[in-house]
Amino acid sequence: MFIDEAEVEFRSGRGGSGAVSFHREKHVPRGGPNGADGGRGGDVILVADRGKRTLYDFRLLSKYAAEDGGHASGNKKGRNGRHVIVKVPVGTVITDLDTGQPIGDLKAHGQRFVVCKGGRGGFGNLHYVSSVRQVPNFAEKGEPGRRVRARLELKLLADVGLIGLPNAGKSTLISAISAARPKIADYPFTTIIPNLGVVRLEDRSFVVADLPGLIPGASEGKGLGHRFLKHAERCKVLVHVVDCLPVDGSSPLQNFEEIERELERYDAQLYSRPRLVAVNKSDLLPPDQFQSVLRPFEERGLRVFGISAAAGHGLESLLYAMAEHVFAKTEEDEAPPTVVLAGTERDREATWEVVQAEDGLFVVSGETVERMVAMTDLENRDALRHLHRRLEKLGVIERLRELGCSEGDSVQIGDWEFAFTDEA
Repeated sequence: MFIDEAEVEFRSGRGGSGAVSFHREKHVPRGGPNGADGGRGGDVILVADRGKRTLYDFRLLSKYAAEDGGHASGNKKGRNGRHVIVKVPVGTVITDLDTGQPIGDLKAHGQRFVVCKGGRGGFGNLHYVSSVRQVPNFAEKGEPGRRVRARLELKLLADVGLIGLPNAGKSTLISAISAARPKIADYPFTTIIPNLGVVRLEDRSFVVADLPGLIPGASEGKGLGHRFLKHAERCKVLVHVVDCLPVDGSSPLQNFEEIERELERYDAQLYSRPRLVAVNKSDLLPPDQFQSVLRPFEERGLRVFGISAAAGHGLESLLYAMAEHVFAKTEEDEAPPTVVLAGTERDREATWEVVQAEDGLFVVSGETVERMVAMTDLENRDALRHLHRRLEKLGVIERLRELGCSEGDSVQIGDWEFAFTDEA
């Protein structure tokens, strides 16, 4: 079953908590703190694998969670959580459902993308030793893991895309030029899933995609064409296959123009891709009559090839024309495959805000501030003082003062509510 879209939930592991511990050894009365750090939570990592063809696996399992980091024990560091490696087809685009922004695009085999980074392990009390705090009796909790709701969308990585109306002969053409064996019938029939075939020409090869038939109105969602047009977006050249003798008696040129209009409405960039026109089924018409079908296309300056996919006529010239476009160097080819990120960790850390609610409650929001509170042992007075100093360093305390927050007022950060105090 060909599945090219799926919605999935990913969760990374929470970091383990640090330990409060003091060195104890005979004849060493002042061993000092030696609490170790907690283990790091596991990541959720997507890996592009050419062995994967569809996103069907994600219909069976739609939630993936990495392992939490282990808590520290005394002076022994907590164990790091195991990562979760999720294999996806090459050409998978990852979009964050909460923001609607694309966050990753896996275009090359073996390319990796950390979709959910594991939480950092909490610091043990050894980490907080300073000249003014020589015996810290608090440790940090582990950082919470992250949750990402994502839409995975597969866009086939083909060099050449075959487009055209149903029954134009695209499936017959791809079976004639490659080892692909799509379903072919002698009655009006359209492909319902994309088919890929590898074409070998002399000492080179390239990939051709037989895309499901388009119909008028496809750009507005009619038929199957709109659903699969996205698979043509990565193609370097499009081959428009036209039936020279449509079964409904329509004009080949009008059929061609209708589909071209649908491409332009769908995506102007896709419409601007190089185009070859393959007028198919030349064996069904006398040579002079077939030439009269080709002439209107040639008059429009199009590069036209008369072929018969079933009989194998005219295919060699068409293949060499495909290869010209496929192996022409472009800036995109020379650029290394990259992962497109919606934002960096530093961007998120720098973003926080303070607002005053109608009931007088002051609400502090921001991922970094909320995680800072989540990693604090709120039952430990020294840990609370340390949190206050960190918030003051970020400028949160000063902002609360500016908004009129005074001693004893309620301040909410994430799921926690505090009484404001101006001094640590």
